[in-house]
Amino acid sequence: MYAAEDDAAELAAFGFLPDDYADETLEIWPENEESISLFSTLSTQWRVGMSGPTGLDYTAVFARMDRLKFDDEKYERLFQDIRVIEGEALSIFNSKTKD
Repeated sequence: MYAAEDDAAELAAFGFLPDDYADETLEIWPENEESISLFSTLSTQWRVGMSGPTGLDYTAVFARMDRLKFDDEKYERLFQDIRVIEGEALSIFNSKTKD
């Protein structure tokens, strides 16, 4: 994933320095790259209730996976990976609402 580096002049306009932000480099292991990429394409497909996100819209998940024409084994593996990532994301969302 790519994120543009903060421009020092833009940060200074708001009273910040580049050192005010921690380096958030994230290494993704090759065996997880496809799952993370698929999850990222679904980032706008959350079902949201009164308390915030409740989970991914699986109709959208399945539609995207069908479109990519994975074989059965890969389809199941990626779906299970997406569910793990979804669960962790929900844990993070929920922990932020309790603070």
